[in-house]
This record gives sequence, structure tokens and C-alpha cells, in this order.
Amino acid sequence: MNVRFEPSGPLRGTIRPPADKSISHRAAIIGAMASEPVRIRNYLDAADTNATLAAIRVLGAVVEVQAEELVIRGGGLLGAQESPGVIDVGNAGTLMRLLPGWLAFQSGMSFTLDGDASIRRRPIDRIAEPLRLMGARIDAHQGRFSPFTVHGEHLHGIDYDMPVASAQVKSCILIAGLSTPRTAVIERAPSRDHTERIVLRAGAPITREPIEPSGYHTTIGDADELELETIDVPGDLSSAAFLIAAGILVRGSRLVLEGVGVNWTRTGFLRILDRMGAIVVGDLEPVGAFGTEEPVADLDVSSGPLTGTVVEADEVPLAIDELPLVALLGCFAEGETAVRGASELRVKESDRIASVVEGLAGLGADIEATDEGFVVRGTGALRGGALDARGDHRLAMLGAVAGLASREGVEVLGMGAAAVSYPGFADDVARLT
Repeated sequence: MNVRFEPSGPLRGTIRPPADKSISHRAAIIGAMASEPVRIRNYLDAADTNATLAAIRVLGAVVEVQAEELVIRGGGLLGAQESPGVIDVGNAGTLMRLLPGWLAFQSGMSFTLDGDASIRRRPIDRIAEPLRLMGARIDAHQGRFSPFTVHGEHLHGIDYDMPVASAQVKSCILIAGLSTPRTAVIERAPSRDHTERIVLRAGAPITREPIEPSGYHTTIGDADELELETIDVPGDLSSAAFLIAAGILVRGSRLVLEGVGVNWTRTGFLRILDRMGAIVVGDLEPVGAFGTEEPVADLDVSSGPLTGTVVEADEVPLAIDELPLVALLGCFAEGETAVRGASELRVKESDRIASVVEGLAGLGADIEATDEGFVVRGTGALRGGALDARGDHRLAMLGAVAGLASREGVEVLGMGAAAVSYPGFADDVARLT
């Protein structure tokens, strides 16, 4: 589906962004591991998160839709049922990397996971290595790709020093660590901590201590059972970010985004925007906070001039999904904008460094790729043209925002990819214009 987004006048209005994708995945998986029914309010109804519901159903969980909430009745920590066929993860990278943490300690059972063509290009060796160190057996295509099979075993604890900051890999290890006497994850730079908050609330023995220069040492131990009554999923800041960028770039705009999750491990993009001179006002969680709840705020966004900035490697994990928008904002900023240390972008739904650079260059941007990021020289405008989403939901929405702020408009080829995380994105944009 191709959709054209024309240059827009001021964007005005109030929008509640869709539910958080990362938290929805985790709520469903951990809900299936709980010993009692778990109610999830505001679960994201999108392709990726529905793949997670389908997967836990295959593993024996019962998922009921009641009014505006889901009720998940799982079999407990050791209650996964062996699947007679392949567990289809679709395009959901979070599902592909978190679910094996649970399956790895289902002793005596084997589970095969596979997905679409995009998933088959995304490596799983980053989760396979620590799970193997814990005693699980992983058989993967070419040693590191889907389809792959997890053979459940009795696991033992490890101390794992993360070579690259990744919330998905960290979460996989912590989930597997629920079956061990003690497992520790050392991350040199912080990454999103939704898993830690949910399992802490569920009664798991988990602690987190800061380490130099800016990371954490997180320890988890054996949990007899997990108990959760309700999980409230806030609005997704990564989805809201596209509307935030549009409100900043389209002159005269004023938007309010309601009920957005502002966990500090997700608000790196807002801190980058503040450095660039953008105006986004909201009651944000203090850096370093930790607890069982996800903080929520309304964000007030208005347009204004921007200056270029440099995003360093230690900031990347806290803004990983929003870095394509930093490139777009850099096109309109005064001076140069650079992102460094973002090699993780190359193993997303597409190679996001290559696709963002090629896509924006085709719209008139002065942008070039580096090995681990990109450099943008601001020209104050974009011409417009066509941008191929390449099946990547965030690239599709990037093209839409670029069209609103461009001189000639942008046709997004494959706009339907946005349904992975934000099915109503085009409709919400139309409401604001």
C-alpha cells in the first residue's frame, strides 16, 4: 500500500498514542509464566504483539478478551506445553529474543521458532551464547539465524557481561535466570528496563546496582512462582516520537500527546531533542529511577528552530528506535548532526542505517552513512519525493513525517508496514492536519 503525504499546515490537537509495544510483549510473555490469571489493560493490538499472543496460546496459555482488557491464564514457570509445530514469531524481534529465555528451562522439551523473511535475516547468536552458557542447547540455521530450536534443560546461573547494550538480550537472560539460584547481567550502558520492573512486581528476587561509568549490575534468582494481578500498559513513546517530530518540524504546530510512558530508559530521544532546542514539555521520570510501576505523562509539543547535535554510543540504547527521527530532524537543523556507535541499527527490521540514509538522501537530504551511524548536514528543508519503507514500520512512519515537513510531499511505498506497531498512524496524522 502506497500513501502520499503532502506538505502540511500547522498540526493541532490531542492524541493518545497506541499502547507500548515493548511492554505489551513482556506483559504477555510474563503473564503466561504466572501462576494465577493476569489482567492486561491497554494491550497493543498490532501485528507484532498479536504474534506474541498467538505464540503463548501455542504454548498452552489461555487468552481471553474481556471488555478493554486481556486475561491471560498460563501454566506457571514450568508450565509451557511442547509445540508440535513451529512457533511463528512473524516480524516480532522482541518475541524472537525474549521467549527463548522461558523455553530454555522447560527441561526435556524442544521448541522451534521461525518468522518472516525479515526475521530470518536477524541474528539470534546474542541470545544463543548466554543461554548455551547456562546449559541450554540451541540449534540455529547457519549457527545464528532462524529457524532455530531451543532444547530445554536444567539451567545454572552465570555472570554475563553484555558485549553490546541490548534490552532484548538482557531480558532473555533475566527470564532464564528465574530458574537458577543466581544469575547476573552486567551492562556497561543502561538499556530499557521494562522486564526488570514487571518481574520485580511479580515477586521475583531481583536487585540492581549502578556500576561505572553509567551501567548496572542486575541480579536475579530462583522464583518459585510469579504473581501479577494487573498490568497497565502506557502509551508508546517510540510511536509518539513520530508525532513529536512532526509537531516540531511543521511550523506553527501545537500537539498534546496523552498517557505516554516516560520511563527514563525510554526518554533518551526527548533528552536529545532538548539539546537540539526542541520544545517538549512533560513530567518525566528522573534518570536512574527504578521501581515496579511505569511512569506516565502528557507531553506538550510545539514547533521551533533546531541546532545540530552529536549522539554518542552511550545514548544509543536509550533512543534506539528513535534514531531515524534524529536523522530527519538533523535535515532541518542548523549545522551538523551525527549519530555514533549505533551498529545495532543494522540488525533491525531493515538495515536502518542504510535504509534511512538512502531514503532521506532520495528526498534531498545531505546525509551520509558511517560504519556505526550517520552524519547529516542541515539544509533547513527537504525537497520530497518517494521513500521505500522496505517492510520496516519505523521507516514507513519516518517517510510520512518527512512528507508533512517537505516542500513537495513524500509518497511512502509500503505504508502498510506501520501496522506492526501503529496501525492507526495515518488516520491520526489526518486528524492532526
